[in-house]
Amino acid sequence: MATPRMQLYIDYSAEIYAIYLKYIAREDIHVYSIDEVFMDVTDYLAMYRMTAKELGVTIMQDIMDSVGIPAACGIGTNLYLAKIALDITAKHTKDRIGILDEEAYRRTLWDHRPLTDFWRVGPGIARRLEAMGIFTMREIAQAGEEELYRQFGVDAELLIDHAWGRETATMADIKAYRPKSNSIGSGQVIGCDCDYEGGRLIVKEMTDLLCLELVDKGLVAESVTLHIGYNRQFRQKSSHGTASMSVATSSARQITSYAVELYERIVNHHIPIRRITLTFPRVMDEAYQQYDLFTEPAELEREHRIQQAVLGIREKYGKNAVLKGMNLQEGATTMERNCQIGGHRSGV
Repeated sequence: MATPRMQLYIDYSAEIYAIYLKYIAREDIHVYSIDEVFMDVTDYLAMYRMTAKELGVTIMQDIMDSVGIPAACGIGTNLYLAKIALDITAKHTKDRIGILDEEAYRRTLWDHRPLTDFWRVGPGIARRLEAMGIFTMREIAQAGEEELYRQFGVDAELLIDHAWGRETATMADIKAYRPKSNSIGSGQVIGCDCDYEGGRLIVKEMTDLLCLELVDKGLVAESVTLHIGYNRQFRQKSSHGTASMSVATSSARQITSYAVELYERIVNHHIPIRRITLTFPRVMDEAYQQYDLFTEPAELEREHRIQQAVLGIREKYGKNAVLKGMNLQEGATTMERNCQIGGHRSGV
């Protein structure tokens, strides 16, 4: 058993990304996850006088020579087929390279099972398809579209396109996408069953840290969303709710009161908690900060200066350099999570 070392993982990922940049411009690369990217190499093949497979082999060999890590490559005529070629086809080839176009996809993978091997088909979607008597991509392609739309709504369009090996989104679409609104959030899986009071403490800690993130980014929030996941052995699996605030603020004191009230309103007192996700759904520039009749601007300004001071100390001396009393209580998770990256042990 090896100790997780997330920071080392990130360092290697950055080194491999630098290798990609030797061959492909940043504008033609989309980082999908810490160990996976999409690359549009269409306009590079003539310049390198290579086929897509030859370019893939060249990059994979460079990664092996530079960092000693074997890579895999999926090549497709669109983003979806490239992903499927990587996830399914490349696993069964000696050179770890999968190649698909629409005809090859239908010929080799239309009857592949289980459906959950395919990108964006999770267990829930697979169960709903199975209830319709559908177990393969061929059966999705041949199913009545009206029934699929009735079951899945607009998502049926994606299922149908993917069943035929089609994908309308391009690299240019990804690069041009801008969300209509922005949000920030935090989630954690608790290592053991957590009772009602312990969950409330963790929600308060998470709210405090997210408020610091608001201050750091110069943002304010106007609502709070909370999702609680319970121990799966119980019939009720989760609770979910949103609280709109009377102000737009980054004040931990104000936002925490709404988060705690929301927690007390939606959470089942009698079921152990295993997962907590806290989100500020719509955030905006702090220039839009609002007050209500009960707000004391001078007190808020004082709190804001304290939050900025805390951020400065954390940046210089580490995240655990400044803690609140609640962070030292039994069941608190902030100190441990401050030593993690993305919920994983940093290894430093």
